Amino acid sequence: MLEILPSILSADFARLGEDIHRVEAAGIRMLHVDVMDGHFVPNITLGPPVVKSIRKITKLTLDVHLMITDPDQYIGAFVEAGAGMISVHQEACRHLDRTLRSIQAEGAEAGVVLNPATPVSTLDEVLDFVDYVLVMSVNPGFGGQKFIPRSLDKVRQLVRRRQERGLSFAIEIDGGAGPANIGDIARAGVDLVVAGSSVFGTADPAQAVRDLTMTARDAVSFRV
Repeated sequence: MLEILPSILSADFARLGEDIHRVEAAGIRMLHVDVMDGHFVPNITLGPPVVKSIRKITKLTLDVHLMITDPDQYIGAFVEAGAGMISVHQEACRHLDRTLRSIQAEGAEAGVVLNPATPVSTLDEVLDFVDYVLVMSVNPGFGGQKFIPRSLDKVRQLVRRRQERGLSFAIEIDGGAGPANIGDIARAGVDLVVAGSSVFGTADPAQAVRDLTMTARDAVSFRV
């Protein structure tokens, strides 16, 4: 069943604890945490100390998305800070197999991320053990961007690979998800949807999560 992961990048950092508790009221299980270094992407966000602070105020699983040049150097620090899931970009990893296995060895679920211009075929050698694949439906680095429709073609390719090879990795999508396209996203076969401004940019973030979830479930229920 599709799940919504609110992205704290779109939350009010002056009231971050309050915003997190607001979306917890919708019954979510996970939060998405974007980490940017100003090198791999043209923006800087947060590091392990902020993740550690978030861990203190919530028991939700923290899905940490590392948009950084050298993820291997920081995996241990983020797991120690409280990350339960860590995803790294295929484009940033010289030795992707080793990086993903090191995340799992640290005790977190390992995810691999694909930028919009990176083909699914680059992951064929790691799909048998990775925990989830994150498809970027915008170019990484900034929130509030417009959804790239062809991202759903990648989702469908991943669904076919998963079925054909009898695998169990989850499929996540990140960027531009909202009420207008959540139905298409759900029908494509996505399991986890990162939602930023479409949740925290509303008057009632908890209700926004509920509405997105219901729209997605209805779309799948009426699929022909």
